Amino acid sequence: MLKINDISYSIAGRQLLANASATIPSGHKVGIVGRNGTGKTTLFKLITNELGLDDGNIEIPKKMRIGGIAQEAPASNDSLLETVLSADTERTALLEEAEVATDPNRIADIHGRLADIDAYSAEARAASILSGLGFSSIAQDRPCHEFSGGWRMRVALAGVLFAQPDILMLDEPTNYLDLEGTIWLETYLKKYPHSVLIISHDRQLLNTSVNAILHLTDKQLTLYQGNYDTFDSVRRAKLAEQEAMARKQQATREHLQSFVDRFRAKASKAKQAQSRIKMLEKMEPIAAGVENSVAAFDFPTPEELSPPILRLEDTSVGYDGLPILRDLNLRIDQSDRIALLGANGQGKSTLSKLLADRLIPLDGNLVRSSKLKIGYFAQHQVDELHLDETPLQHITREFPGETPSKLRSRLARGGIGPEQALTEVGRLSGGQKARLSLLLATIEAPHLLILDEPTNHLDIESRESLVFALAAYEGAVILVSHDPHLVNAVADTLWLVKDGQVNVFYEDLNEYKKLLLSERGLADKSEKPKKIKKKRISHGERRKILSPYQLEVTKCEERLNKILTIKEKIDEALANPDIYTNSDPEKFESLSKKRAEVDDAIIKAEALWLTAEENLDKARSLL
Repeated sequence: MLKINDISYSIAGRQLLANASATIPSGHKVGIVGRNGTGKTTLFKLITNELGLDDGNIEIPKKMRIGGIAQEAPASNDSLLETVLSADTERTALLEEAEVATDPNRIADIHGRLADIDAYSAEARAASILSGLGFSSIAQDRPCHEFSGGWRMRVALAGVLFAQPDILMLDEPTNYLDLEGTIWLETYLKKYPHSVLIISHDRQLLNTSVNAILHLTDKQLTLYQGNYDTFDSVRRAKLAEQEAMARKQQATREHLQSFVDRFRAKASKAKQAQSRIKMLEKMEPIAAGVENSVAAFDFPTPEELSPPILRLEDTSVGYDGLPILRDLNLRIDQSDRIALLGANGQGKSTLSKLLADRLIPLDGNLVRSSKLKIGYFAQHQVDELHLDETPLQHITREFPGETPSKLRSRLARGGIGPEQALTEVGRLSGGQKARLSLLLATIEAPHLLILDEPTNHLDIESRESLVFALAAYEGAVILVSHDPHLVNAVADTLWLVKDGQVNVFYEDLNEYKKLLLSERGLADKSEKPKKIKKKRISHGERRKILSPYQLEVTKCEERLNKILTIKEKIDEALANPDIYTNSDPEKFESLSKKRAEVDDAIIKAEALWLTAEENLDKARSLL
């Protein structure tokens, strides 16, 4: 059991925790959530004694082993498998002692303990973990120094998972995983035999892999039972209740104060007034239970282009003349929302760079609309911002002739407020830097927006805000993300990048997850993954078949939007006071009648639109 007792901690004069307490039972898997900057990582460092408390204490049973990822695996000559095996220090020490021990009793004790910790299956377990995190059997035998820092972070994660500490502590582990690695980690953590504390902004991970949420807000810790969705529902209900209580108390205070103001000077009412003054003094104020909302993303609307906006014909792309992806025949329309699936190293980023005009095809044709504007966000771009400049200076470079007020307005559309606008980028949080990069990528209203891991530095609320912005965005979206919630919410088409090819994946993300786990031997035995039907129909033929259905959906949407525009104009006319003061009953009656007719037309138009959508979905399912 982990007990946090009335702890307080301040850094640079700013208090992060004030008399905060929580008790986490053994075996619990707990997600730690809270806005960026509230102190989640600091809490981890307090638990592991990397930082000292100002007050209070943290109780951890003496024999409990705590494990977390402090840094990436060293760039050594040891193979990945050897590096992971060495993470279990007890096993390593016992094996070394077994080679030199001469006392028969001690030798028996050593081998008994090795059997207890399942040491003899260690290599198979380590190899399975590395495989789940994306390392092939060949890669596992390669030395660590041949891998980049991001891949060595995966090795460090594999090491701590292999060591199986009694309390496993993970801080944003999916930030350096791909979607496939994230799906594997979800499944692994569900089966992990000990306690888990995980800081994450990945809603899907917090829904599938934990059974409690520790919420850090207002310098306090509150433990909620259940996954993230349960926590979110309970928290919102509590906030609504607190808001209602605050409004009720305010009304009571105003009523009491009104009596005091009216009768304090009257001798006959002096006692009653004094009594109410005392009531007001004793009344503890109830804070309104509303959290500060995150700044919304607001992407500009692009002009409409004729389809397709981009087309690949027998295109190959790669580096130094060597193709990574071959014979690509793909088409993108402005209405497309496409997520790229596939393990790291298969070519998702290569395809993104090709579409973004950052790579030139090795052969074949890449045809773009002559007016096509492309917005490209890649995670490395956050690190390429000018750290010694402010966001205002960044955007001034894009629009040198605009006034400061208009530039600030542009920044505000990206969720960058007045204070952040004049702060050097190097002093901004990761989330604020990501917002600036997204703003720069979308500033010119692109018709095609390519997002390569856009959420690494965004908290859950900001990720939800991004989902809403992309839903309202009227351009095409190409998405690469390890966040299943974002993929499910944004994409309506999946492309699988694998073995040098890019093909439409005709099932949904859940089926892809089952297929992936089945391939890695981790499928749920009670539910066999559905076999993916092989499609003999080409991507172009599929579009041709679906085109009439899509056209009907578009017509229905346009019809509905026109009727809604008429409704808005009628409502504006009815809201004009002149219609009531000019004694023109005929005009009022005419508008009211039209309003009723428009309401009926909206119901019919919505029904036609829903029918068209259903017909399109049915047609898709038959292909």
